[in-house]
Amino acid sequence: MTVLSVNLNKIAVLRNSRGGREPDIVRAARTCLDAGAHGITVHPRPDARHTREDDVHALAAVTREYGVEFNLEGNPFAPPRPGYPGFIALCEAVRPAQATLVPDSDAQLTSDHGFDFARDADTLAPLVARLRALGCRVSLFADTGADVARAAAIGAARVELYTGPYAEAFAGGGAADALPAYADTARAAAGAGLGVNAGHDLDQANLGAFLDAVPNVLEVSIGHALVGEALYEGLAATVRRYLSILA
Repeated sequence: MTVLSVNLNKIAVLRNSRGGREPDIVRAARTCLDAGAHGITVHPRPDARHTREDDVHALAAVTREYGVEFNLEGNPFAPPRPGYPGFIALCEAVRPAQATLVPDSDAQLTSDHGFDFARDADTLAPLVARLRALGCRVSLFADTGADVARAAAIGAARVELYTGPYAEAFAGGGAADALPAYADTARAAAGAGLGVNAGHDLDQANLGAFLDAVPNVLEVSIGHALVGEALYEGLAATVRRYLSILA
């Protein structure tokens, strides 16, 4: 079964645009979990443009209360700064069930590529070991065709396939051309002993076709589209619609 982890970054974006506490990211998390979501994801960035350090602590407490996965995403190489202690330090503080490492820079609007494992594996290896020592399952953001065996060799438990190119192809009518590379990478990951996650620009329109074509997907992390759709359908109803696709 593929499980749904709801990314709540966009709730924090809306809150931060006005200041104050509304919309309340903790209330949003509870709404998603009460509707049946299997976990919560956030990707706090060093500039605190959306999810902040205090949100991470609050959401860790909520996911512990519900007994569900907390997936914390971030760049493990980003240095600490005021208001952001660094990704590894955040993981040490809240011990998420899953730590997803993403190679994004401060200037990026959103994550748009995976790791180059041939280049990055040696520097990632000690960080993966530190996170595993905390009890975190470690997932590494990966493009199609990535050297997933190298990711397994440094201790990762999963890779998260970056699905932005698939979503773009789907919107342009070219999903059939994009999907084989994802299926091949997912099979290679499973063959290397890795679990497979997926995320970025997945939505109600394209998710079903992706899961039909790509084997072994254990988890999808969906935020931007889900929150946008929820503006029209309601948050709980939107979560339930996604769960019906996964069923």
